[in-house]
Amino acid sequence: MAAEAAALPRVLSSKVDVGEIEIRTDRDSLLGLMTVLKDDPRFAFEQVMDICGVDWPANPERFEVVYNLLSVSLNHRIRVIVTTDGVAPVPSVSHLWAVATWWEREAWDLFGIPFSGQPDLRRILTDYGFVGHPMRKDFPLTGYTEVRYDEERKQVVYEPVKLVQDFRRFDFISPWEGMTNLPGDEKAHREG
Repeated sequence: MAAEAAALPRVLSSKVDVGEIEIRTDRDSLLGLMTVLKDDPRFAFEQVMDICGVDWPANPERFEVVYNLLSVSLNHRIRVIVTTDGVAPVPSVSHLWAVATWWEREAWDLFGIPFSGQPDLRRILTDYGFVGHPMRKDFPLTGYTEVRYDEERKQVVYEPVKLVQDFRRFDFISPWEGMTNLPGDEKAHREG
């Protein structure tokens, strides 16, 4: 009995959030936990519905990888969360659920979260020459490069972003710069 208890994966915390079970584990325990959740008939999570990244720049381990699992046969869901600093890889679960390859590639492409054991870790949504990971909170909203078609050269050209502020006007009247008398503005000017 003691050997069985020692083999159980480590769960750091658990709670019910928005009607679903959420558990947190560490990277070393992730594969063991996911294997139990998938293969043990008491849980039977046959499907991984989503794997996504979350960026918390103030945390020492700034990235969370969130796994949303579904048991079709038992009709229940669970959310599993593991953290990483963006350098330490998270073990791939693609050998448990083949579709995880797509989700892990997306987390790599958009957040730069590495996955060890992932056989196809390459960009999936951004261009092959794209620099950076656009869903990180420290990624500039304008990006680093812009793409345009150069009519003279008859080719697509990549250039560093140049922001010229001279022609922009910020009036702070509405979220749509410079627009006034928008539908609904009359409500702000009513008296009493």
